[in-house]
Amino acid sequence: MRRDRGRRPKRRVCSFCVDKIDEVDYKEASRLRRFTSERGKILPRRITGNCARHQRQLTAAIKRARILALLPFTVE
Repeated sequence: MRRDRGRRPKRRVCSFCVDKIDEVDYKEASRLRRFTSERGKILPRRITGNCARHQRQLTAAIKRARILALLPFTVE
């Protein structure tokens, strides 16, 4: 019975890099919704697997989409 104590799970790959997307578009609400929690919070990089560049763009796009009422600020 062996345990993998020191072993980390495989690092997730940035979905924007895989799809070869240079800029994250705030108008794609369905794509942005995948990166928010059920409470409406933005998920961190370690959970989504995004690279730093796309995570920064994603955060700005989600905030922009919220202001334009494409995404909710919170879910009740």
